[in-house]
Amino acid sequence: MALADDLKEEIRETYRAEWSKRDGRKVPEVEDVQLGNDAVEIDATVLYADMAGSTDMVDSYKWWFSAEVYKTYLLCASRIIKAEGGVITAFDGDRVMGVFFEGTKNTNAVRSALKIKYAVTNFINPLLKERYPSDNHNVRHTVGIDTSKLRVARTGVWGSNDLVWVGRAANYAAKLSSLDEAGYYTFITNTVYDSMNDDAKTSAGKSMWEARSWTQMNGMTIYRSSWGWVVD
Repeated sequence: MALADDLKEEIRETYRAEWSKRDGRKVPEVEDVQLGNDAVEIDATVLYADMAGSTDMVDSYKWWFSAEVYKTYLLCASRIIKAEGGVITAFDGDRVMGVFFEGTKNTNAVRSALKIKYAVTNFINPLLKERYPSDNHNVRHTVGIDTSKLRVARTGVWGSNDLVWVGRAANYAAKLSSLDEAGYYTFITNTVYDSMNDDAKTSAGKSMWEARSWTQMNGMTIYRSSWGWVVD
């Protein structure tokens, strides 16, 4: 049978097969979900940490310089996400996705974002300058966070497959991480803001967040922050 025939038959099967769905008791891994029309449903908070300006960097610098910057940024982001109770679910070039489940998931995700900002400002860029004193490259990044109900399915083919996260939080967090506004590093939805603890909203009586309208998404209210959270 030709490849075209195989593809059309598998598409038809996906469209006509009934879905099975069950509540998740943890962030699912690939082996927890069947390759057919099977899904796990969870209420979770999604964080996307995305390094900005990477295209210009790879066009302008030696490959090994870019590799070092990628590695240090993703190392810091991933270690911080895991230290705050998140689960690393995907890497995509210079971007990492973390999922937070149950408990203070919104506060944990927001604290992760603020700590990533602190790490970039106080660890990654100073040590990059220390290693390459004649270079002026400055690592920039954005973190986006949203929370919602998610359905997690498995996609791909036998031997080459991964999880797909279907729901608002995954989509909005990714879109928020693509915002590039000078001086601001973390963007969260109002749902996250309303659900997180007060200690993630203010510091020494000052608000760490500024509300604004997200024009690309019909003017919904989001919050942005220039603050960091000390990593010790």
